[in-house]
Amino acid sequence: MTTITADERAAAQAYLRLLESTRAVLADPRLVPYAGVMLTRPMAEADEALRAAGLAGNEDRLLRVVSTLRTPSPTAWGWTG
Repeated sequence: MTTITADERAAAQAYLRLLESTRAVLADPRLVPYAGVMLTRPMAEADEALRAAGLAGNEDRLLRVVSTLRTPSPTAWGWTG
C-alpha cells in the first residue's frame, strides 16, 4: 500500500481532473480547436499542485499515487474480506 500525503493526493486529483477534462474536450470534434483555451486552467492547477507536492518531474511517484486513488478500496463498498 502506498502512503500518500495530503499534497500528493491533491496533486493526483488535479492530474485526474486534467486528464478527464482533456478526454472530454478531445471527444467532441467541435471543441478540439479550443482545447488550448479550455485546458489552460486545469493545466495550471495540475502544474501548481505537482510543484507543491514535490511531484513535478517525478512521474513514477505521481502515477503510483494516482493508481492508489483509482484502485477501489475493499472497505469502500462495505467488503472487509
